[in-house]
Amino acid sequence: MAEKPQTWDIETDVLVVGTGGSGLVAAIIAHDEGAKVTLIEKTNVVGGTTAVSGGIPWIPNNHHMSEVGETDSKEEVFTFMKTLAQGRSDDSLIEAFIDNAPQMLQYLEDNTTFKVDALQMPDYKAEITGGKKKGRSVGPHTFDTNLLGDWKEKLRQSPVAVMPIAWADYEAAGHGINYINNLDFEMVMERMAAGIVGMGMGTVGHLLKACLDRDIEPLLETRAQELILDDGKVIGLKAELEGKDFYIRAEKGIILATGGFEWNEELKRTFLPGQYTYPLSPPCCEGDGLKMSMAIGAELGNMSEVWGIPSSFIPGEEYDGKQLYRMTMMERCLPHTIMVNRYGKRFVNESHNYNDVAKVFRTVDPVPHNYTNVPAWCIFDQQYRDKYLIMQTIFPGDPSTPEWLTEAGTLEQLAQKVAIDADGLKDTVQRFNSFVQDDVDLDYGRGEAAYDKYSGDPNLKSNPCLGTIEKPPFFALPIHLGTLGTKGGPRTNAKGQVLHIMGYPIEGLYAAGNVMAGVSGPGYDGGGITIGLGMTWGYIAAKHACG
Repeated sequence: MAEKPQTWDIETDVLVVGTGGSGLVAAIIAHDEGAKVTLIEKTNVVGGTTAVSGGIPWIPNNHHMSEVGETDSKEEVFTFMKTLAQGRSDDSLIEAFIDNAPQMLQYLEDNTTFKVDALQMPDYKAEITGGKKKGRSVGPHTFDTNLLGDWKEKLRQSPVAVMPIAWADYEAAGHGINYINNLDFEMVMERMAAGIVGMGMGTVGHLLKACLDRDIEPLLETRAQELILDDGKVIGLKAELEGKDFYIRAEKGIILATGGFEWNEELKRTFLPGQYTYPLSPPCCEGDGLKMSMAIGAELGNMSEVWGIPSSFIPGEEYDGKQLYRMTMMERCLPHTIMVNRYGKRFVNESHNYNDVAKVFRTVDPVPHNYTNVPAWCIFDQQYRDKYLIMQTIFPGDPSTPEWLTEAGTLEQLAQKVAIDADGLKDTVQRFNSFVQDDVDLDYGRGEAAYDKYSGDPNLKSNPCLGTIEKPPFFALPIHLGTLGTKGGPRTNAKGQVLHIMGYPIEGLYAAGNVMAGVSGPGYDGGGITIGLGMTWGYIAAKHACG
């Protein structure tokens, strides 16, 4: 906690810390509620984790759902979210999200260029009570970065190809979330060259433009360090700018939107079970907001949970000076591939949602005292190579195999190369191939759930996730436990106020997004719940701070 300075470098009404979706929405709403807004960002670009994501908010009971023939209700959403939260989230927070998320979306569409469509994407657990098979995940429209003027170069670039296509248009063209073979790549390249972006960069582009239209220019390369209190109330913040202390006073409140702590090794060792060594977010997510909150006595919650995803990497690829990690989706969801552990055994429905699949990597065998499913590999054959992409860099028909992808003429040779039990792998593949013949995965039900089907090959009329593994050569891609972000931090109330360890709100301090204790608990409700929660809590916090 920093001492109150004799003079302030900036005096404002509302200070927003972080420029992901949560922070940008908070800045827009605070301005429109009549406040003078200051927006700071520790890096030299705008967008945070939102910019490198799919950019989809999960907004239940939204006004677009009727466009895809779906209905919703507060009761259904509450039942669904409460089930997935497993007692790890207060009912009042779930209700606050359900009540405010549709209002937030409607307000942005009415008052900014940000527009969305309801998608065909199912909830990740659509089959449980209250789940929906489409409509709650809403896809952003594309954005022309030329509208940002000089700020165009300050929009965070995604390290992995971001399609300059509206999500709904992508679905309408018959592409699966993991199947992009029919995409018009010439059109994609033309749009990218013209400055058109989609997905997370599109979402951030629209929200950044809304800030700039309101004369809110983010103060970049300004790292928040310590909160400043006066008689128990947060009145300002000590930051670092150009190597010097920089003090900002905020009369109405400070909204933390600094992201998670997945790039902070000490915090991960302290709070997370398992070795989450492969974060997919920008390396700036180091727990700044968490540490500042802890320093003034904030109550913490949900600290052991992450937005998990099985991941891999290409050695030597970097992003912001760190090794770049990539999500594995098509490599485990599409036909002709399975995921196995060191014993050569499958251990999960590979095509299911990534967050739940990642949880199985934390299974412990108490006798050898290790994680049963770490390490793991995706095993596939030439049939897969002939049809689908690998790590978004190897296309069907590419003749060469890179060093980071192990290849062998037989399953036994492949197993020997990567230290998998050869007999176990051979038996597993044989059993899996028998399932394919009957079109039913008797072990894990792969391809039966709505989200499984959405993740498979849309061209297959039978099970879209099953295909034999029998055509040599065979390949092994190492799979690791990764995270899109952590979801633990200071607890808030339904107004977005950070709570003190003694239970009362800390006056003047708010949190939104991955910096706060996740409202979803251990659950992952559907595509974009991370962004939906963050944007909504930015909306809630800004309205209360200005109220």
